Amino acid sequence: MNQIHKISVAKDFSTEPIGRFVEDGPKSGEVFRRDILLPAMAKHDRIEVNLDGTEGYGSSFLEEAFGGILRVTDLLIADVKRRLSFISTEEPLLLEEISGYLDRAGDAKKYLLPRNRG
Repeated sequence: MNQIHKISVAKDFSTEPIGRFVEDGPKSGEVFRRDILLPAMAKHDRIEVNLDGTEGYGSSFLEEAFGGILRVTDLLIADVKRRLSFISTEEPLLLEEISGYLDRAGDAKKYLLPRNRG
């Protein structure tokens, strides 16, 4: 049986996630995706991300952390949505917001040319 790997943004990353890119600081969405989320996805089939316990989220952090998965990997949106689940009792609307970022990134990915592998 596959266990669900649990990530708490507040406990495993920062209570003050902010910014999009690494240039924005060590608490950015890019850093979270690179250092926490993608390594977990490489090891685990299913991941539950708990969004509670932070000071809040900017849209740039959320879009880069989660929508960015589709831009920097070969994963398809259906795979990402199957593998990731989210919890937020403090801000339940975050779940819809993240789903929207994934959908838009997935739609954009459909129109990109295949990456040059040579």
